[in-house]
Amino acid sequence: MIGYLARRLVVFSIMLLGLLCITFTIANIAPGDPAALAAGPNATKAMVETLRKEYGLDRSFPEQFVTYVQGIMRGDLGKSISTGRPVAQELAARLPNTIELVLLAMCFGIVVGVALGGIAAVWRDTAIDQAIRLFSVSGIALPTFWLAILMQLVFAVWLDLLPVSGRLGLVTNKPEAITHMILLDSLLRGQWNTFREALSFILMPALVLSFPCLASIIRVTRAEMIEALAQDYILSARAKGLSRFKVQVKHALRNALLPILALIGLRYGWMLGGTALVETVFDWPGLGLLVVNSALLSDFKPVLGVTLIIGLNVMLVNLIIDILYAVIDPRLRQY
Repeated sequence: MIGYLARRLVVFSIMLLGLLCITFTIANIAPGDPAALAAGPNATKAMVETLRKEYGLDRSFPEQFVTYVQGIMRGDLGKSISTGRPVAQELAARLPNTIELVLLAMCFGIVVGVALGGIAAVWRDTAIDQAIRLFSVSGIALPTFWLAILMQLVFAVWLDLLPVSGRLGLVTNKPEAITHMILLDSLLRGQWNTFREALSFILMPALVLSFPCLASIIRVTRAEMIEALAQDYILSARAKGLSRFKVQVKHALRNALLPILALIGLRYGWMLGGTALVETVFDWPGLGLLVVNSALLSDFKPVLGVTLIIGLNVMLVNLIIDILYAVIDPRLRQY
């Protein structure tokens, strides 16, 4: 197991270095002059050159890359040209909001997706199965931005049940920070009114973000459960008189978990990347909204920081998935 983990850590390090190289290259070859944009339309050439020198944009590409990597090793991600604040501070303020949104969406997608996929497999080719399959196809086919706007129209404008956008009401104070996640902090502080209000704000963006993940998990769970239920060991378990629930959950579902875990790891990365669209539509103050605003201003340091954080999160989750693979199926430890 130690050797398996060591090989995965080596791959993790190589992927992280590759991520740094690719994102830094793309950000620097993108069109636009961030120094000129930061200086404003009325700035003189000397003012632009001063800003370019201040932010190190006058150096060669290799020098900028080495400086950037050295800064990352010290925890310094540079300074935002548009706001003048350190990028690390911007990320620290917005990362908990995005993580809270993604985790809630992920939990909803996993719990409901596995449950519906298992039900569809058990009741294969019935009306229940057909309805669940239609729902899963709709989840994959619907554009995220269209679903977000539709939910805003229905639940916020027409029914007036949920707020259109934002994180909390203007007059509502955040609970004293413990995890910097408002839902969890309000629970830990016992501020139930704040919890209910925060839940009403996060509900629509979380559902929209979880819909593609939910649909994919339903399809994969159904397919794997159907295959598992047809195996000889399932027939043997039934012949021994085991309960239907025990056969379906303990035996069939457990053996169908590996592909589901792989999909969860992939979907977590897609969710983090998909927050840009969802957070923009719902004006959610997270990493996605930050990267959109920074990209529009050609402020590439926050874009690099967000990309690095998302890439690191995706690689960590996939590392955890690899470890869970080895725990569930010991045969995989030799690879």
